[in-house]
Amino acid sequence: MSKTLVVVVPDADTLAATVASRLIAKIVDAQAERGAAGVVLTGGRIAKRVLAALRTLPEAAAIDWSQVDLWWGDERFLPAGDPERNETQAREALLDALPLDPARVHPMPASDGPDGDDAEAAAARYAGELRLGGADLPPLDVLMLGVGEDGHVASLFPEHPVLNETAGTTAAVHDSPKPPPTRITLTMPTIQSADEVWLIAAGPDKTDSVGRALNGDKLVPAAHATGRTKTYWLLDKAAAAKAG
Repeated sequence: MSKTLVVVVPDADTLAATVASRLIAKIVDAQAERGAAGVVLTGGRIAKRVLAALRTLPEAAAIDWSQVDLWWGDERFLPAGDPERNETQAREALLDALPLDPARVHPMPASDGPDGDDAEAAAARYAGELRLGGADLPPLDVLMLGVGEDGHVASLFPEHPVLNETAGTTAAVHDSPKPPPTRITLTMPTIQSADEVWLIAAGPDKTDSVGRALNGDKLVPAAHATGRTKTYWLLDKAAAAKAG
C-alpha cells in the first residue's frame, strides 16, 4: 500500500528548490540501482519553477542525463513549439540545456505531428511509445503532477468521462473544462503505476482542492493519484492551509 507523506514549506520559491533537490536525489538513487531513471514531467507555473531551480543546483552534476527517460503526464494538443505546450515550457526551462539522449525524451504528439489533428491516434501513438521496452509501461521512478484549482491532475478533470478510463494507458481528452479543449493524458491507472507520485501545489488558489483531496474527497481527481510505494504532497503554506 502506498505511504502518503505531506511536506509543507514556507513559499513557492522554497517549494521549487525543495522539489528540485528531491528530484535530483531520486534520479541518482534510481541510476545507482539499475543504471537509468524514468521521470514523468508535468506542466504549469510551479513545474516551470522546479525545472528552473534544478538547473541552478550543483548537485545535479551527479546525474547521468544520458540515462534519464523523460515522459509527460499530459499535453495540450497544439502544434509543436506552441508556447502553451508542456513540452515547450520544459525545454525552455531546463531540457535544452541538458546533455539528454534525444531517443530517451518522449514528448506527447503535437497536433501537427504524424497523426494530424486526430487526438485518439496521437494518444494511441504515445501508448505505443510507452510499450517500447516490451512491457505495457516503462519503469517510472517518479511521476510529478500539478494540482488544479478544481483538483484535476494531468488532464483528468472532475466528472469528465476520461477520469474513469481504465482500458488504456493513455487517452484523448475532448471538451476539457480548461482550455485548450483537446488534450492527451495518461490515465489514472498509468499514474498509479509509478513508483512515487508527487503532487505539487503552491498558492492560495490551490488551498481548497488540496484540502479536499487530503481530507478524502473522492470527487477530487487528485485524491486518486497515488504511487505504488509512496505518494508525496509537496506544498507551500498557502496551498496546505486546509490540509487538515
